[in-house]
Amino acid sequence: MTARLLIVDDELDIREMLSRHYRFKGFEVDLAGNGREALEILSKKRIEIVISDIMMPQMDGVELLKEIRIHYPMVRIIMITGYVTLDNALACMGNGAETLVFKPLMELKELDDAVLRALEGLKAWQKKLQDLQRMKPSADK
Repeated sequence: MTARLLIVDDELDIREMLSRHYRFKGFEVDLAGNGREALEILSKKRIEIVISDIMMPQMDGVELLKEIRIHYPMVRIIMITGYVTLDNALACMGNGAETLVFKPLMELKELDDAVLRALEGLKAWQKKLQDLQRMKPSADK
């Protein structure tokens, strides 16, 4: 399954580094500098996984997370942050993020593992939906 990622971070260096990394791994990648830009992209393209920073101008990552959960419930969301606080972690988990990865992103293994888990979860849901579509209503009822 090839997946399209949306990387949302106000730091251009991080967006570009993650973009290169995931394109090299075979993903299609879109980029946004804040939550508002991300929602604009989500309204136009099918995105499977969002990797989003928490602290951003205009619309922060937690607000973006809430909007995605409402309007795009099948999208998997991985949050990243350099501001490690219990409040940030609870806000992310309480609003349905897959996981929270802490910056600096010196080694990308933890983020790569989170992306793979998100893909596996998507595949499982897609299989369930396909199974449901193949089911026929019983004629006995």
